[in-house]
Amino acid sequence: MSTATATPAGSTTMAQALNGALRDAMREDPNVLVMGEDVGTLGGVFRITDGLAAEFGADRCLDTPLAEAGILGSAVGMAMYGLRPVVELQFDAFAYPAFEQLLSHVAKMRNRTAGRLPLPITIRIPYGGGIGGVEHHSDSSEAYYAHTPGLHVVTPATVADGYGLLRAAIASDDPVVFLEPKRLYWSKDDVTPGPVEPIGRAVVRRQGTSATLLTYGPSLPVCLEAAEAARAEGWDLAVVDLRSLTPFDDETVCAAVRATGRAVVVHEATGFGGVGAEIAARVMERCFHHLAAPVLRVTGFDIPYPPPMLERHHLPGVDRILDAVARLQWEQ
Repeated sequence: MSTATATPAGSTTMAQALNGALRDAMREDPNVLVMGEDVGTLGGVFRITDGLAAEFGADRCLDTPLAEAGILGSAVGMAMYGLRPVVELQFDAFAYPAFEQLLSHVAKMRNRTAGRLPLPITIRIPYGGGIGGVEHHSDSSEAYYAHTPGLHVVTPATVADGYGLLRAAIASDDPVVFLEPKRLYWSKDDVTPGPVEPIGRAVVRRQGTSATLLTYGPSLPVCLEAAEAARAEGWDLAVVDLRSLTPFDDETVCAAVRATGRAVVVHEATGFGGVGAEIAARVMERCFHHLAAPVLRVTGFDIPYPPPMLERHHLPGVDRILDAVARLQWEQ
């Protein structure tokens, strides 16, 4: 990470790591630029782009009108002419006006041109709950993007991955939807950026023998907390951080599930038609003869995002995860 954003050991936040990734990418490649609403002078709503306009100028960290379709459409043209735009769509539910550009052009251009015209666009979207945000500020829309062929969809859950995955996304010649968990912007860790791992690899954050929790993004800390709490019940839970929703790491996921014979998928998004349904189907198809119980899901409820006072009931918590694990012990 650049010295401009370096902080004492143990005190680097994910927001700072993301800022460092953007800064380092812009320093190394003059074709990388950042664009979005309030990303320049203000430094973004969550200050992820803080200081970039001062260092690189308004031509490479540019404020745009409040028009998401126009922002992404402009980025398509820039990428077609050799630039590598990093687009910030200010909140998850604010991204929907740009959806037509995303589906019709961003995801299809490489296929439409038989591979001759890639679109190296990184689309940064703060997503998820846990910050007391109102409607339109707390959506979990990852299933829309993961369902769209032609897109990579990644989401960091640690400070180190905030840096490493964003660097990988910007370097990719394929468009990447980069989902940033808002509730983890202020999480801290001691970060020393190492080699950037390729997009598409999950990682086992905790080994276990009783059951495997499969999760990503904002739900990782909750699953790790649940795994610690499960020790009081005599359960030893493994925790897998998917990191990449597309491409999906079947190898790591299936190895972790086969080792325990039981699996629970955890995510904040609603359950019906969610990413967890695809994960459960893939695990059932590939690990059927190793499973001692059906794959279960712990998700947000199938409702529009609730008011701030109710979100703690809506979001998966430790008790709901442990309830699911208890069901696995009986369903044999």
